[in-house]
Amino acid sequence: MLTTSRARLATSLLSAPTLYAVALSALILPGVAGADALIDNVNGITLDKDGKVVRFTGLLMSPDGKVVKLLAENDKRPAKLDWRADEHGKVLLPGFIDAHGHVMELGFRALELDLSGATSLEDAKARIAAYAAANPDRKWIVGGGWNQEAWALGRFPTAADLDAVVSDRPVWLQRADGHAGWANSAAMKAAGITAKTLAPAGGRIEKTGTVPTGVFVDSARELVEKAAPQPLPKERDFAFLKAQEALLSHGITATSDMGSSMDDWLSYRRAGDSGALRVRIMSYAFGVDTAIRIGGSGPTPWLYADKLRMGGVKLYADGALGSRGAWLKAPYSDAPGQTGAGFMSDDVMRNLMSRAAVDHYQVAVHAIGDRANAEVLGAIDDMVDTYKGDRRWRIEHAQIVDPVDLPRFGKNGIIASMQPTHETSDRTMAEARLGPARLAGAYAWASMLRNGATLAFGSDYPVEQPDAFAGWAAAFTRQGADGQPYGGWRPEERVTREQAWWAFTGAAAYAGFAEEKFGRLGVGQRADFIIVDRDPLLASPTDLRATKVEQTWVGGEKVFTRP
Repeated sequence: MLTTSRARLATSLLSAPTLYAVALSALILPGVAGADALIDNVNGITLDKDGKVVRFTGLLMSPDGKVVKLLAENDKRPAKLDWRADEHGKVLLPGFIDAHGHVMELGFRALELDLSGATSLEDAKARIAAYAAANPDRKWIVGGGWNQEAWALGRFPTAADLDAVVSDRPVWLQRADGHAGWANSAAMKAAGITAKTLAPAGGRIEKTGTVPTGVFVDSARELVEKAAPQPLPKERDFAFLKAQEALLSHGITATSDMGSSMDDWLSYRRAGDSGALRVRIMSYAFGVDTAIRIGGSGPTPWLYADKLRMGGVKLYADGALGSRGAWLKAPYSDAPGQTGAGFMSDDVMRNLMSRAAVDHYQVAVHAIGDRANAEVLGAIDDMVDTYKGDRRWRIEHAQIVDPVDLPRFGKNGIIASMQPTHETSDRTMAEARLGPARLAGAYAWASMLRNGATLAFGSDYPVEQPDAFAGWAAAFTRQGADGQPYGGWRPEERVTREQAWWAFTGAAAYAGFAEEKFGRLGVGQRADFIIVDRDPLLASPTDLRATKVEQTWVGGEKVFTRP
């Protein structure tokens, strides 16, 4: 569009001297220069840098899809535009930014067996049997989304449970949190797993006596995964397009991709090269080696008009609470012999963080248990004197924190990257895992802000749905979609409606070093916005959760319209 606009201006300069003066005066008017398009007659709402609500009725955009000016009702509209869209008073918001998601996993979940809706073990078995019958040519049945806690099973599922419905080929299903896998006997046989198989460091094989039961936790999953068939590039590309479609339909215009593999990155590059990349991806490579293979001696530049950048490294300090892999300072209340496990020794963690930081990769460390969080905080304390400047150390999830460690999040520019819907999904399980005495620092969003941390929100899709409206409602109510518990779970950790919104927009952009690029519809930022069916600042929590995204725009281009 920029080239076309320049050609049009050149023609006017040659053909009409009087228009030259008009064009020149337009170029020097602040906030109107080069305006090419107008989204008009909107109930526009955003937040400024200070978190204050800004309302407007028109959005003026430049030819390259950037915000030129937010127009109030009485502001004069430009006389000449390439185009104007009248939204008839509909609500316009900045696009959401999911600070923590897994793009390719979301896409594959849409293409594989999805057990996220299963309400019991028997329901899951019925879905598995139906899927196997409908896909007789698949050599392996793969998928995920199961959660034994939601089934009130009181145990992990077993290979025998799977064998009862599929025994003729391998079945491998990831738990909802991605930190455990469930295999049938055929899958364990294909992977060469026997009673003599030992769990690798940072992993656990669930056993009865010495016999593996079929569940593999954290790094032990690799024992089965190495035997499973790997997707072809064309299958990866299709999975990416499915993920992108889902994100845009939820009003997610940008996302942090936590743990991009080299294959993932190549899919994003192919989409960008072909013009199919619509959502903005802030990529965090899976480990230091992957980051160096992609970026070499530092983060990549922004590519494809600010749609893709690999700027950081994702590391893991521990596992997840649901599979008892989160690393705790004291044993689990419901499993007294277990404390979870750290994935790295202190020296290894510091070495990897240092190797990333020396080349200015941003470091993001997964930490769920209180001991894991304390270890990462200690590592950051040790790093800051060596690696100075604006580092924005990220701690992903920060779910269970010892209250004595909460003030440490306000030091060293730490970003607490958290997911509100984890609290509403996990609260009863967290109570069982920890007991009431250790809940004071659990999902402690308000405490993070009070202690000076930057709070960025995401969903951890596909663990949860990439639904920012559900996360937004959970953040200021501490209640689930059912309105429970009354008054909110540990309500002292609620944040305000505006704080929650900022955590899903401006703060999430800041968390990825992208605050100058997008996040709040500021002048000069990319025009990433959504049209929705209600005013989220006036909606009840129930109505907020029911909000529908009608249109999604990225860089001034409409990329999704609800049918």
